[in-house]
This record gives sequence, structure tokens and C-alpha cells, in this order.
Amino acid sequence: MKQTTTTQSIERRLGDAMRARLPLWAAELVMFTLKQGWACLFGFLMLIGLIVSDQIWQDKWPLARYDGLVIWAVGLQAAFLFFRLETLQEAKVILLFHLTGTAMELFKVNAGSWAYPEPALLKLWGVPLFSGFMYAAVGSYMARVIRIFDMRFAPYPPFWATVVLAVAIYINFFAHHFIWDSRYILMAATLVLFLRTRVWFHIGERRYWMPLPLAAFLTSIFLWIAENVGTNTGTWLYAGQSEFDMVSFAKMGSWYLLLYVSFVTVTLVLRDALSSAALAPQSDGGLRGVRGSP
Repeated sequence: MKQTTTTQSIERRLGDAMRARLPLWAAELVMFTLKQGWACLFGFLMLIGLIVSDQIWQDKWPLARYDGLVIWAVGLQAAFLFFRLETLQEAKVILLFHLTGTAMELFKVNAGSWAYPEPALLKLWGVPLFSGFMYAAVGSYMARVIRIFDMRFAPYPPFWATVVLAVAIYINFFAHHFIWDSRYILMAATLVLFLRTRVWFHIGERRYWMPLPLAAFLTSIFLWIAENVGTNTGTWLYAGQSEFDMVSFAKMGSWYLLLYVSFVTVTLVLRDALSSAALAPQSDGGLRGVRGSP
């Protein structure tokens, strides 16, 4: 609680300073950008680890680069918990991401979709153990961004339907290697199910909203950029890709779908942000339901 209060105090002072110097729209945009950056801190530091290790690592060193990245990732996770940058509840979400992500990595790498070309001691069936932390970084971002922006999702579709969709998407990442790929049907299903759902978020004293599918699409763009960092540092490579080739735009669609799996995974633990009622901003900057209670 103390850490949260301190963070809110810093945010309030920073917001006041921005509004004193900038037009309201510019100040809100700056605060939105800073809060997004704070939310994706774990993922940003993981990317820094990929870039720096690629630049400095020497083959003659006794510790393999991938093993160094495992130590870096574990150290980051421990630091986030020690300094209360993540709550224990959020850590549960991140653990779920780590497990589901590692399972996908094991399958995809051995199916030939991508590969980790460097040697390592902490490598299981071709998959270095730091790879699960890359998925955990997505989980960390989603859990932190919900808290930092005080997000609400409304009107939220039936929870059971979202779980069914997430499971279907996750299965398709495996099944399309053997049967017909249903990703376009699943993309359409995300729109059918979530088109009316708004992501309500807080900046300063104001509430804003964005359609959830649009939020997922915009986030998939940034994840695609992060993937290019991964491949351009040679950390992993897709089948037929050289180190300096750009990742296919089709991977953005894969991330778009995977984000729904990620989002539903978060909601398995963090349910307070969901509401079956439509929400509207009140004059005092709060939210009120307009279609009944959740």
C-alpha cells in the first residue's frame, strides 16, 4: 500500500507539472506515454538484456549468453517482487504466462517454427529457460497496466465464452501444424465477442476509453517490434529467416490472437476490473454503470 501511495503521489506531482506547462491534451498524452512505459518496465529491461548481451558477449566466456539471460530474468523478477513493483497476485499471473509460454516454446521449436541457435547449459529440448520470461513480460505488462491505469473492462462478455475463445486460440497454435488453421475464424470471433467491450482507463482526473480489439491490435504492433529486436540480436530466428530479416507482418496477427489468451489468463486472477454493465464517465471523473450491476 505504501508503495502504491508513493507512486500515486509522484504521478500526481508529475501530472500537475505537465498540466502547468502544456495544453491539457499534450499533458495527458505525456502522462499516458509515461504510464505505459512504467507498465512495460519488465519487458523493456528484458529487451535491454537481449541488446546488451548481443553486443558484449564473447564466445570464450565460461557462461553462455542464454544462461546469462536466465540469470538476468530471474534477477529482474526477484527485484520486482522485492521492491513491490509487482504484487504477489500479479506474480501468480506471470507464473501462468511462464508455464503456458514455455509449453508453446517447447512445441514450436521442435516443430521447426523457430529456433534458438546458440548453445547453453540451461536449455531444455532446444529451448533456453529464459524464453518463458519473454511471455512473462507480457503478463507483467498486462497485470501492471491494469493497476497503473485503474482499468475497467465493460460491458464484458460472458466470462465462460472468453475462456472458451482463449482455449480455442491456444489450441490452434498447436493444431494448425496438423489440421486446417482457423486463425481467421478466431480473429472474427474476437470481434464478435469483444467489439462492444471498452477499456476504460484513468489519466490524471479524467477517464478515457478505447475498444478492446483496437487496444489488442495496437499492442500487437509493439510486440511485433519487440520480436524484431529478438531476431536482430540473433536471440531466436524463425524458419528461413536470417539475423537481419524483418519479422513477417503475419506474426502481428499471431500476437493479436495471443493477446486474447494473455488477457483471459490475467482475468483468471484479476476479476475486479470486469463488469457486465456498460460504463460511462461521471462529472466527477469516476465511472458509473448504465445497464445495471455486474
